[in-house]
Amino acid sequence: MADAEDVRRLALTLPEVEEIDSDGFDFRVGGKGFVWSYPERRPGRPRRIRTDVAVLYVGDEAEKQALLLGEPGIFFTAPEYGSWPLVLVRLTEVDIERLTELVTDAWRMRAPELRGQELRRRGTTAPAGCWPVGTSAAGRRELTGLSACLRRVSATAAASNSAAASTTAVDRKLPPLTSCR
Repeated sequence: MADAEDVRRLALTLPEVEEIDSDGFDFRVGGKGFVWSYPERRPGRPRRIRTDVAVLYVGDEAEKQALLLGEPGIFFTAPEYGSWPLVLVRLTEVDIERLTELVTDAWRMRAPELRGQELRRRGTTAPAGCWPVGTSAAGRRELTGLSACLRRVSATAAASNSAAASTTAVDRKLPPLTSCR
């Protein structure tokens, strides 16, 4: 469903993102990579850049494992990424809405702590759902995981009439998790 051009379009809408010249795509914020094309390594063969697979920064091992175990049709890993907080995303298996969430969350986790404060001080509009001032890296990871979990639970519950009613009641009680205000 998604492709390299969708990744490029989404990444370049985020503040202060730079695209690194490469055979595929490679995006960074504050000098830190948050999404790039997968450089597949096969024994005895030259490295091959795969633009149908994105390498995505996820923050920590817990989030990595949650994605790998929760949605193995979309997310996977490779031996060279074993100890890194990165997952591989099959772009053809993810829709644009989910890709937007993934790329934006990766950007949020890699953007320097003061970036949001700087944008607000200059009067620049930050992307929808940016982190509150002072949110720690651990807090961002916790909110990202919780927010994604709630969206998945809501989507699953919507498929069932009885579950949808109880999820809606819970959602009304929860404040927005990622508000800039």
